[in-house]
Amino acid sequence: MNPSDNPSHILFAEERKNEIIKLVNFKGKVFVPDLVAHFNVSPATIRNDLRELEGFHLIKRTHGGAIPIESEKVGFEMVNQQKSVEHIEQKKMIAKSALNYIEEGDIIILDTGTTTLELAKMLKNMHITVIVNDIDIAHVLEEYEHVQVVLIGGNVRKKFRSTVGPFALKMLSEINVDKVFLAVNGFSMTRGGTTPDVNQAEIKKKMIEISTNTILLADSSKIGKSSFVQFAAPSQITTLITDPGIDSSHLEQLQSLGIEVVISEA
Repeated sequence: MNPSDNPSHILFAEERKNEIIKLVNFKGKVFVPDLVAHFNVSPATIRNDLRELEGFHLIKRTHGGAIPIESEKVGFEMVNQQKSVEHIEQKKMIAKSALNYIEEGDIIILDTGTTTLELAKMLKNMHITVIVNDIDIAHVLEEYEHVQVVLIGGNVRKKFRSTVGPFALKMLSEINVDKVFLAVNGFSMTRGGTTPDVNQAEIKKKMIEISTNTILLADSSKIGKSSFVQFAAPSQITTLITDPGIDSSHLEQLQSLGIEVVISEA
């Protein structure tokens, strides 16, 4: 089913905005009256939604509607194949530093993402339990004799190879873990950790809730930026691991918030 076939049931505001972005990128252009009919809300509500989404650089408003931002043609979030080639050396450095935070016998969560995938590749000789909602990470870990892998079920995000939704949330709510290693699309000192997808944000929130320590893996290009949905306030982050490209003012601000900042080395 394509986005335009989805029934116009009542949605929460964030879910509606998320769906608007999908429609914009799927159709190439949308008009206010069509969105009003699709979501059964007022024109003023739709215009406010479009104004806010444009403010986050997720769409571009036009007379009477909206069009995609050119760099966001794949649905406002790069698919895994695209993410895997961006900042790859920094991601490997960050993963190597994150390895220092994992101890024998730990029960950990690896969030979906290409940096956490690099971390998974380094766990071969460890005796740990790893909870994942990422198909690619599970595939890597199943080859490791001493790593017990728990794959969270749920709805599969097409092209992102991860699970979300109520089944995933229910399964996560029944466990407790030592540490969660989270990926991020943006981290700012005011909004904290953010991601483009509402469903993914809910999963990340639950992962933080059930973990004793929250460790954020973010290359320096993500710091100081915000995406659509907040999943963690700055106060919820125990440790942030990044690369040497971090801006000195960002580093000072993060440390002033009480976050342990680790700068990875080659």
